[in-house]
Amino acid sequence: MSRSRQPPLVTGISPNEGIPWTKVTIRGENLGVGPTDLIGLTICGHNCLLTAEWMSASKIVCRVGQAKNDKGDIIVTTKSGGKGTSTVSFKLLKPEKIGILDQSAVWVDEMNYYDMRTDRNKGIPPLSLRPANPLGIEIEKSKFPQKDLEMMFHGMSADFTSENFSAAWYLIENHSTTSFEQLKMAVTNLKKQASKKSEGSLAYVKGGLSTFFEAQDALSAIHQKLEADGTEKVEGSMTQKLENVLNGASNTADALFQEVLGRKDKADSTRNALNVLQRFKFLFNLPLNIERNIQKGDYDVVINDYEKAKSLFGKTEVQVFKKYYAEVETRIEALRELLLDKLLETPSTLHDQKRYIRYLSDLHAPGDPAWQCIGAQHKWTLQLMHSCKEGYVKDLKGNPSLHSPMLDLDNEVRPSMLGHLSQTASLKRGSSFQSSRDDTWRYKTPHRVAFVEKLTKLVLSQLPNFWKLWISYVNGSLFSETAEKSGQIERSKNVRQRQNDFKKMIQEVMHSLVKLIRGALLPLSIREGEGRQYGGWEVKSELSGQWLAHVIQTLRLTYESLTALEIPNDMLQIIQDLILDLRVRCVMVTLQHTAEEIKRLAEKEDWIVDNEGLTSLPCQFEQCILHSLQSLKDVLECKPGEASVFQHPKTQEEVCQLSINIMQVFIYCLEQLSTKPDADIDTTHLSMDVSSPDLFGSIHEDFSLNSEQRLLIVLSNCCYLERRTFLNIVEHFEKHNFQGIEKITQVSMTSLKELDQRLFENYIELKADPIVGSLEPGIYAGYFDWKDCLPPTGVRNYLKEALVNIIAVHAEVFTISKELVPRVLSKVVEAVSEELSRLMQCVSSFSKNGALQARLEICALRDTVAIYLTTESKSSFKQALEALPQLASGADKKLLEELLNKFKSSMHLQLTCFQAASSTMMKT
Repeated sequence: MSRSRQPPLVTGISPNEGIPWTKVTIRGENLGVGPTDLIGLTICGHNCLLTAEWMSASKIVCRVGQAKNDKGDIIVTTKSGGKGTSTVSFKLLKPEKIGILDQSAVWVDEMNYYDMRTDRNKGIPPLSLRPANPLGIEIEKSKFPQKDLEMMFHGMSADFTSENFSAAWYLIENHSTTSFEQLKMAVTNLKKQASKKSEGSLAYVKGGLSTFFEAQDALSAIHQKLEADGTEKVEGSMTQKLENVLNGASNTADALFQEVLGRKDKADSTRNALNVLQRFKFLFNLPLNIERNIQKGDYDVVINDYEKAKSLFGKTEVQVFKKYYAEVETRIEALRELLLDKLLETPSTLHDQKRYIRYLSDLHAPGDPAWQCIGAQHKWTLQLMHSCKEGYVKDLKGNPSLHSPMLDLDNEVRPSMLGHLSQTASLKRGSSFQSSRDDTWRYKTPHRVAFVEKLTKLVLSQLPNFWKLWISYVNGSLFSETAEKSGQIERSKNVRQRQNDFKKMIQEVMHSLVKLIRGALLPLSIREGEGRQYGGWEVKSELSGQWLAHVIQTLRLTYESLTALEIPNDMLQIIQDLILDLRVRCVMVTLQHTAEEIKRLAEKEDWIVDNEGLTSLPCQFEQCILHSLQSLKDVLECKPGEASVFQHPKTQEEVCQLSINIMQVFIYCLEQLSTKPDADIDTTHLSMDVSSPDLFGSIHEDFSLNSEQRLLIVLSNCCYLERRTFLNIVEHFEKHNFQGIEKITQVSMTSLKELDQRLFENYIELKADPIVGSLEPGIYAGYFDWKDCLPPTGVRNYLKEALVNIIAVHAEVFTISKELVPRVLSKVVEAVSEELSRLMQCVSSFSKNGALQARLEICALRDTVAIYLTTESKSSFKQALEALPQLASGADKKLLEELLNKFKSSMHLQLTCFQAASSTMMKT
C-alpha cells in the first residue's frame, strides 16, 4: 500500500504524566485525515486505540491505559502516513491504592487490593482492607527474629492500624536498611497523603470531574439512540433491562453496605464531634483554666488566653461557642473585680500596683484603675500620718514618765570644787570646755522628736512610690503596648484633667506633714480650729535646742529626698518655711537655755586662782557660749534653697537682745559672787595656785577666802572679761553672722565696766578708809604739836604703820592678781596723799622742827610709793609740801636726806615689794 502523506509526528502531550486511565490530549502533525485513518496509538507501549478520539489532523484525545513501562514515547499510526515518531514522552505514575470505602471517580480493580486466600488465613473480615505501604517507599524486610521484636516491644504491634502501633517496630521490621534519603522521601509522601485527606470530597469531585462529564455524555448518547430506535418504552427492551439491572445493583449494594455505611456515618459523626472538641478544646477548657490560673496567680496566662478567645469567638454566632464565651466573660469580670480589690488594697508595693494596673488595662476594665489607685494611695498616706500622730499622743498620755522633752543635754557633771590643787593646771585660757553628758540621752528621745522622725520616715516611704506611680501614669508606662496605643488619646485627656487634682494631693500631703510637725513643735503657729486635728500634745515644756537641731536635720534630709524625686519646688516651699521657723525657734531656745545655764555658773565657781589671778569662771562662760554657738552652726548655715535665719528684722532684734541678756546674766552672776556673805561660801580648800612663786608663805591649805579676797578675784575676772573674753565672744557672734554686734558689744562692755567700777570702789573703800582714818590719830598721838616738837630723829610710827598697811594691801592684791596691784595701790596712795595733804593744810603753823618732821614724813611716804603716784597723788603731795615752810639752811636739808636714807635702810625688807613691783613694771 502506497503512502501519499508524511508519517505522523507527535510534538506535545498534555499532561505529560499521570496514572493509568488519565485523559490526555496529543498534538502533532499528520495525525490522520479522519477517524477511520487512525489505525494505531500506543503510549508507553500500551495500546490506547480503543479510547482514542480523533479530533483533527493535529489533535487526538485518549486515555492512558495500564503499561509495563513507566516512561515511553507516544506513537501514532495512520493508513495514509504509516507509523509515526514522537519528540516528547509520557511518564506513567503508579496509582494510589484505594480502599473499598474510599471515594473514587473511576472504577477500581478490587482484586489488586483484596486477596481472599491471605485474608482468610488471618481471620480478617472480608470487608477489611489489607494494609498498604504507608510510607510509599520500597519495603525491605529485616532479618530480626520476631520473638526478639515482641520482647523488645512488649504489648505493642507493628500493624499501623492497631491501637498499640509502634513506629519503631514497624521501621525495624520493614525499613531497617533503608537509606536516610529514602526516609526523607517517605516523610514527604506522608505529608502529601495528609494534605489530600484534608481536602475532603471536593478534591475527589474535582479530580473526577471529566469522568462525570463523559459518563453524562455517554448516557445522553445512549438515550438519544434509544429514542431514535423507539424502543425505550418497549417491555423487555434493552433500556428496561438496563434499568432493572442498575436498580438491582443499587439495591444489592445498599443491602450489602447499609450496615457498614451506617457505622461509617456514625463513626464520621463521632469523629467530627471529637474533631470539634479537639479543635476547639481551648474554648471549652478555658473557664476551668481561668479559675485554676487565677488561683495560682498566673494572671498573664489568663489575659493571653482571654485575648485569644476574644479574637476567635468574640463575635461568633454559634450558640455553643456563645455559651462558653459568656462563661469566660463572667470569670473575667470576677477577675477584674479581684484585681481592682488587690490594686486598692493597702499597703502595697509599687511593683504590685503597676502589675495590677497593667492587668486591668489589658482586661479593658471600666473606669480608670490607675487613677483610683493613686487616690487610694493618697488617702492611705494621710491616714497613716494621722494615725502616727494619734499613736504617739496616746502613748505620751499613757506614759508621761517616759517623756522628757526638756532633756538638759548640756548640763555639766563638773564637781562644784576640785579636791586637788594640781587640777587647776588643766584650766588654762583658751582650753576647751567639755561638759559631761549622760550617754543614755539617745535612748531618751522625746515623744515629739520620735514622732517627727517616724512621720518623715513614713512620708519618705510612701511618697516616692506615690510620685513614681503618677509619673508612670503620665508617660503611659503603666499600660501595655496594646493598651497604650488604644487608649493613648483618652489617657492624654485624663492626664490634663488629673494634673491639678494630683497637685492638690501632693500639696495636701505636704500641708498635713507640716501642720502635724507644727502642732507638735510649734503649736502657736497653727490655727485655733486645727489644734484638735494637728495638735493635742498637751505638753507645757519645750524641746531643747539640741533636739530642735536634730529635728531640723531630719527635715532637711526629708527635703533633699523629696527634691531628688523632682517634685516641683513650689510644692515643697511649705517645708522650707517650716525649716526656717524651726531654725529661728532653735536659735531662740538655745540662747535662752544658754542664759539659764550661765545663771548656774555661779554655783560652779571654785575660787581657784591661777597665775594670772583668774578662776575658771570666765573660761567656762566663754566655752559655754562657744558650745551653744557650735551647736547652732548647722542650724545657722543656709542649705541650698534656704533663707537666712536673720532675714527678718524682728528676729535680728530678738537674737540681739538674747545675746545681750546672756552677757548681762553673767555680769549679774559676778556681782552676786562678789557680794555673797561669807557664810554662803565654802572655801575650805586652798584658794591660790601653789605653783606661783610669788605667794606668801603664810598661806596654807586651811586658808579661807574673805569677802575682800573674793572681791579681788571677781575684779580680776572682770578685767580679763573686758580685755579678752567679751571680745572673743563678740568675735564668735560675728563669725556666726549674728546681727547687731556693735550694740551687743557696747551694752555688754558698758555693763561690765559699771560692775568693775562699783567693785573697785567697794574694795578701795574697804582698804583705803582704815589707812586714811589711822593717819590723823597717828600724827597727833602723844599730844604731838607741830609748833612745839623736838628735832626729828626719824619717821614716826604712824607713817610706818600706814606703809605696812599699804604693803598688806599690796600683798593681798599681788597674791590674787599682779595686774591689779598698780590700779589698787594707786588709788590707795591717792587717798592717803589726799588725806595727808588735807592734814598738812589744816595745820595753822609749823615750828622749824615741826616743818622738818612733816617734810621728812611726806617725802618718805612719797619716795616709798613713787611708782604708784598718779597726777592726783602727786598734786596732793605737792600741796602738802607747799603748806610747809621752806628749809632755811643746808644743814636741815642734809639732815632730811640722812633721815630719809636711814628710814629706807631700816625699812628695806618691807619696801622690797615696791622695788620688785617697780622692776616688773619697768620690764613691762
